[in-house]
Amino acid sequence: MKLMRVTDPDQVLKIIKERFNPLESETLVLENAGGCYLSDNIYAPENIPDFNRSTVDGYAVAAKDTFGAGEGIPAMLECIGEVLMGEPAPPISPGQCCLVHTGGMLPEGADAMIMVEDTEVTGTMVQSFRQVAPGENVIHRGEDLKKGDPALTKGHLLRAPEIGLLASLGITDVAVHRRPKVGFFSTGDELVDYSRPKLEPGQIRDSNAPALLYLARQLGAGAEYGGILPDRFKAFLEQSRSMLTEVDLLVFSGGSSVGTRDYTARTMQELGQPGLLVEGISIQPGKPTLLANCGGKPVLGLPGHPVSALNIFKIFGRAIINRLAGQAEKQLKPTVRATLSRNISSRSGRTDYVRVKLEPAAEGLAAVPVFGRSGMLRTLSEADGVLIIPAEKEGLGAGELVEVEVWN
Repeated sequence: MKLMRVTDPDQVLKIIKERFNPLESETLVLENAGGCYLSDNIYAPENIPDFNRSTVDGYAVAAKDTFGAGEGIPAMLECIGEVLMGEPAPPISPGQCCLVHTGGMLPEGADAMIMVEDTEVTGTMVQSFRQVAPGENVIHRGEDLKKGDPALTKGHLLRAPEIGLLASLGITDVAVHRRPKVGFFSTGDELVDYSRPKLEPGQIRDSNAPALLYLARQLGAGAEYGGILPDRFKAFLEQSRSMLTEVDLLVFSGGSSVGTRDYTARTMQELGQPGLLVEGISIQPGKPTLLANCGGKPVLGLPGHPVSALNIFKIFGRAIINRLAGQAEKQLKPTVRATLSRNISSRSGRTDYVRVKLEPAAEGLAAVPVFGRSGMLRTLSEADGVLIIPAEKEGLGAGELVEVEVWN
């Protein structure tokens, strides 16, 4: 029997970064670009804001006219009118002020805002019961962005805030990396479609396909399901070759364990050069994972057991999709700190991903391990996330503070 050569998880992530390139750029209208990554830097074509703006409802003043003002000795200012929203403001002279609402334009001659609640009005005279400093309650012209400043950099994810920022700059079209398209096959004669109402002896419903399709779409990729491949190499290769021409990432679920009926590795070698890059990963669960470069396209072979398949796709499938989508180097994952509820053993030299559920504790949260074999989907549905035991450690002790990656 051929021994499995395993690769460190960090090395696999490095291989993904080095061997695969972001997809080509396309131009989308702004409202359709959410969830994509920029393929080029964007520079501000104008100042934001383009005029000095008030951050409060109040009176625009020259700050020096309020110096020394207080409850007992208010500063007296003549109000010359109101600045209407969206209208230019008339200039003010020393000793004058102008009513300005939040977001309104400051008049020439004003450099600060006094809040309405700090004033009292009698006719056209405004009494200010406190002094203000130059720039107080004001957003200055170009304070958010100056013309020519980098607004967003290449590889930045376009979320709602970024869409709003670009809209404020008058940018209607953006160049982004094309969204990846992922093709999925399940493998094995024992599998039947999950919609099958009654199973024959030895049959298993394909639970991986709908779960993996959802994960890919959750990551912003398009996803296509090719069905269940039979354990016959010719059909395996022909259907895989056809699917690979239509997608940017091909994923096999099952068929990556060592065995005589394993056609995944052989197929990867036939689909294109250079072929297999990884023939196992020093990780639990998910050790028998395959990764290939087939003519420049990544092909990922997941273990068939559901827990292993979903764990591997969350780590390495996500890394591949993000790389193809053009994500910048910075990758943050939502984590929480929790106290481990019990001891966990681990084998040195292997990275362990331990499923945990989070429960309220006397101080903060408790991370309670959810144990079960890699074929037990129930353990995934009970878990809120995972904690990672690095390869250099031989376990964690009860009471240790751990970082839990939260699943969504």
